[in-house]
Amino acid sequence: MRRTPAALGSAVFFALAPGTVAGLVPWLITRWETGEALPGAPYWTQTALRLAGAALVVAGAAVLVRSFAGFVVEGLGTPAPIAPPERLVVGGMYRHVRNPMYVAVLTTIAGQALLLGRPVLLLYGAAVAVPVAAFVRWYEEPTLHRKFGAEYDRYRAAVPAWWPRLHAYEP
Repeated sequence: MRRTPAALGSAVFFALAPGTVAGLVPWLITRWETGEALPGAPYWTQTALRLAGAALVVAGAAVLVRSFAGFVVEGLGTPAPIAPPERLVVGGMYRHVRNPMYVAVLTTIAGQALLLGRPVLLLYGAAVAVPVAAFVRWYEEPTLHRKFGAEYDRYRAAVPAWWPRLHAYEP
């Protein structure tokens, strides 16, 4: 796939998938109305939680955008199963964790919970994590193994699925 169609497809998928899971649904749950993350906690504690939440939202969004760009530039495809990359994407954040997009989406949701003081979003994040982990385990990993074989197997053995490694993977 050429870069322009890959970029357009990735942009559409970005709006539909993470845009819905980390944007639309949290908005539907909260309407972006704030609450107290820790009722009765001192003001400075609430402020610290909101700042931590804002940092998580920004970090999650940055990783998500960078990861989507990697699919276009390095993989010549999209993250969408209907237009997968032609090459295995192992650069950028993929050098540290195999599933940076999912980690970023869950980080963004957790950040929103802290920023807005809405613990219900933590429950929502947990509810999102279960089918995502199942999808990775039962669809993505076997599909990547079939498509990229030993290259994916080496990558999978070296890079953790969910908890980022500090030192970047060097293929």
